[in-house]
Amino acid sequence: MLYQLLAPYAHEFILFNLFRYITFRTGGALATSLLICFIFGPRIICWLRKKQGEGQPIRLDGPETHLKKKGTPTMGGLMILIAVITSTLLWADLSNIYTWVVLGVTAGFGLVGFADDYQKLTRRSHHGLSGKMRLLIQIAISTAAVIAIVTLSTRDHASDLAIPFLKDMLPLGWFFIPFAVFVIVGASNAVNLTDGLDGLATVPVMIVALCFGMIAYLVGNLVFANYLQIHHVAGAGELTIFCGALVGACLGFLWYNAPPAQVFMGDTGSLALGSALGTIAVIIKHEMVLAIVGGLFVMETVSVIIQVASFKLTGKRVFRMAPIHHHFEKLGWSEPTVVIRFWIIACILGLIGLSTLKLR
Repeated sequence: MLYQLLAPYAHEFILFNLFRYITFRTGGALATSLLICFIFGPRIICWLRKKQGEGQPIRLDGPETHLKKKGTPTMGGLMILIAVITSTLLWADLSNIYTWVVLGVTAGFGLVGFADDYQKLTRRSHHGLSGKMRLLIQIAISTAAVIAIVTLSTRDHASDLAIPFLKDMLPLGWFFIPFAVFVIVGASNAVNLTDGLDGLATVPVMIVALCFGMIAYLVGNLVFANYLQIHHVAGAGELTIFCGALVGACLGFLWYNAPPAQVFMGDTGSLALGSALGTIAVIIKHEMVLAIVGGLFVMETVSVIIQVASFKLTGKRVFRMAPIHHHFEKLGWSEPTVVIRFWIIACILGLIGLSTLKLR
């Protein structure tokens, strides 16, 4: 909004010229979302505590240390959504179609997560919406977003897949649509599975958002894209502002989610954050890189798949408990130890993912 209001007057007021730069507006979006969390966070947490009473239901079959978290409110993802959407609308170029696609997917998945959290609270159970219903809605939202990305895109290779470390792209044709839907839905649920410990999902999401913010800026700049020999996507640079807002919101939320957590993100936040990262990956043609920079989320998801498959086929469990972060808790690792070590893994994977920009 500020871009439309102030950038046209840059020739009259030199200060307004700053609003023409993506880097400046990204910093503004980050600071704004961070301030929103700091200012309104305590009020949102207080409101959630009053509405929820006993807070998020705690699984009795989980690690014993989690029982002390009883009474902690959930749906803290509302704080993140409010901060991200508000700051993006304030600082982004609202004529950019990619901005609206990412905002639409984020809000849509956030509503799905909200409904899931609400069901858990009203039923006083860790079971929310049925898996089939949730998946169906996620696929519908993702399909609409991918079709919009492909049909409204003015670029060539809109339905091609970029392979890390290689210059050429793999043409997928119409198969690109189900593939991209899988990326968005998979990323959303992968972040959801990771969100099981205080701060565990928040920092890795920030790391992926930082990486994708940088990649989006480079992909959206024709000079940088040609130099790095990556596919140029006109207008994708504007997603850097969304990524900045995402980093600021997660940073602000982490202030209240740090152990011992005052509030949980809930599906409201985790589903929305994962879908946002997946959508950005599809737009900037770095779907495969998402599996690298978001490798921690992949590891969590694979551990659940292995656990379920092993139990159904052999009746035995590979891990003491899945997702894998609970396995390490069962081995005796303290929660902060698991969280910090997983953060370190996320940082390493982020650096590996960024290396794909130059190694081609």
